[in-house]
Amino acid sequence: MLNKEKQIYLSPPHMSGREIAYMQQAFEENYISTVGSNILNFEKQLAKITRARSTVALNSGTAAIHLALKVLNVQAGDEVICSAFTFVATANPVLYVNAIPVFIDSEPETWNMCPQALEEAIQDRLKTGRKPKAIILVHLYGMPAKLMEILAIAHFYQIPVIEDAAEALGSTYLNKPVGTFGEMGLYSFNGNKIITTSGGGALVSDNSEYTKRALFLATQAKDPAPHYQHSEVGYNYRMSNIAAGIGVGQLEVLQERVKKRRAIFEFYQNRLGKHDFIQFQPEPTEAFSNRWLSCFILAPNQSVTAQKIHFALAAESIESRPLWKPLHQQPLFAHYPYYGQNVAEKFFQRGLCLPSGSNLTDSDLERIVQIIKNEIRR
Repeated sequence: MLNKEKQIYLSPPHMSGREIAYMQQAFEENYISTVGSNILNFEKQLAKITRARSTVALNSGTAAIHLALKVLNVQAGDEVICSAFTFVATANPVLYVNAIPVFIDSEPETWNMCPQALEEAIQDRLKTGRKPKAIILVHLYGMPAKLMEILAIAHFYQIPVIEDAAEALGSTYLNKPVGTFGEMGLYSFNGNKIITTSGGGALVSDNSEYTKRALFLATQAKDPAPHYQHSEVGYNYRMSNIAAGIGVGQLEVLQERVKKRRAIFEFYQNRLGKHDFIQFQPEPTEAFSNRWLSCFILAPNQSVTAQKIHFALAAESIESRPLWKPLHQQPLFAHYPYYGQNVAEKFFQRGLCLPSGSNLTDSDLERIVQIIKNEIRR
């Protein structure tokens, strides 16, 4: 009999127990705010994991995107190309700087930005005399995008790339960590990510001038003076030493978390993938996904739908989530340019994210799969 008492969440935090010692250290040193050894240690360890030359720990991945746009001097009226199939936080910073988002559809091989639609958009914008100022590329649900194709296009048209790897820490492309291919990359450490700092993010780059500028802006843009002096607008975007302490402990178990999330994905795929109308998010040979979330789409015209499975799971206290609603279909962004063939729209209509937390037990997974199978049989 299924246990209806236990709530299963989509992607809850998974503490290792190591975090407490680093947090205690911050209390003992009385560094509670946005300076301290935990921040420096966290940045050092993140740089080691990602192989980025420099890192800046911030209070969110959204802040990192905002700073990246500021560093690239994106201004009011500039156009910024952005993946359409992503969370709103990817594109909101474009509006923060009063720029114009131009949305690009997905392709079916990775569910990420379509290179063909990207080049079509660039060529079309150039015809109007509006060369895009930047490209924000997303690695959706931890799956690396078609980096070589997209970077080749960006290089040809000389448009800098910002990698939104908020969901993809631990993922690689051609054995290189994603987030380190573009001019700048970013990660999120929100409570639902593969590791967490409670709330937090980071900006990484091989260009130390970029990260130096980002750190300056993230700490209220204080001029070098003996008193508080400011010549431009700054932000309060730095990560706290307490949050960084959580992050240091979490980074120590990152590989364990990736291994478990991939095992969860393989469990779902092995148990459900034999149905030809269920397609899980593909992983090309050159890519290695952290499988932050295990996601699938259903073939059209089936009696079972993603919505029915979602509600069946919810009735048993199990959280699932529809795939992202494409940003060009959101009321906030509906009047901005879009290029593509509505691939992401079909994913949204037919897709679902399954519980993927690294603290799921075998019995939890059996319970989830059994409910889905029961719904399929109906």
